[in-house]
Amino acid sequence: MPSFDVVSKTNIDEVDNAVNGIMREVRQRFDLKGTMCSIERSTNILTITADNPFFLQQMHDLLYKYCDRRGVDSRFLDFKSPQDATKGSLRQEVSILQGIDQPLGKQIIKMIKGTKLKVQVAIQGEELRIKGKNRDDLQDAIKSIKEMEITLPLQYINFRD
Repeated sequence: MPSFDVVSKTNIDEVDNAVNGIMREVRQRFDLKGTMCSIERSTNILTITADNPFFLQQMHDLLYKYCDRRGVDSRFLDFKSPQDATKGSLRQEVSILQGIDQPLGKQIIKMIKGTKLKVQVAIQGEELRIKGKNRDDLQDAIKSIKEMEITLPLQYINFRD
């Protein structure tokens, strides 16, 4: 029975490469040299530190630029509100979204069942497994999911015949 998985995963190695590129540019750029601007990653959280809101916006621009260069979709980044840090600087946390949460998974399942396709959908942790009798039904399921215009980027992997 053909099947595939619907997942939402970020390549953390490429995020690390982007963070290293940002830090290299911060050390080299004339306007950022000597500032408190930095970015660090721990598990699925990026911490951006900047002197003022202008430099914080510069760090956001660098993050978008380097993520784009490394092939990381910027929709995986969830920016929290900036907080005050030491010496009048700002600190902002950016969550790296991983996996499909339960409400979104249930919304996708409800939509697929509403299309009357002959497929079975199951939630397996933070991913969905879709099984069907033939390949055409699975392709129609992918098409239906793409039409939902979900803000979280999804990947369709492990297609098996």
